[in-house]
Amino acid sequence: MSAVRVERTDDGGFRATNDRGATIAITASADDEHFTPVELLLAALGGCEIVTVEPLTAQRGHRLVSLAATVAAEKVERNKLGPVTIDYDVGLPDGDDKAAEVFAAVAERVHDRYCTVGRSLREGTPVEQVLPDRVR
Repeated sequence: MSAVRVERTDDGGFRATNDRGATIAITASADDEHFTPVELLLAALGGCEIVTVEPLTAQRGHRLVSLAATVAAEKVERNKLGPVTIDYDVGLPDGDDKAAEVFAAVAERVHDRYCTVGRSLREGTPVEQVLPDRVR
């Protein structure tokens, strides 16, 4: 099971902490330097895809020179995102004529089947809320 704890900090900000102790600051407003929850969602999707694409491409003998993805979405309602796009920026190795083909095939499989975040978004994973008994 994966879990993170999200809490308000003493200074009025917010922080997410994973079980290994890593933290990330979260903001409710895009006016400061920290990630908003929507940006974290987009980062999770992009991260899931590229951390899966890179080693699978390398395992097939095609080490990419560089790999990045820009993940974007617009709000279509006050509290709902429209379609999400993942735009890859790939540096292919010189002299490797098959690298582009291998990358494209791997990226498509990762997008369709292997990225847990993307698959969960596409298939609509249920989200349950549990409130403490004392506030019910």
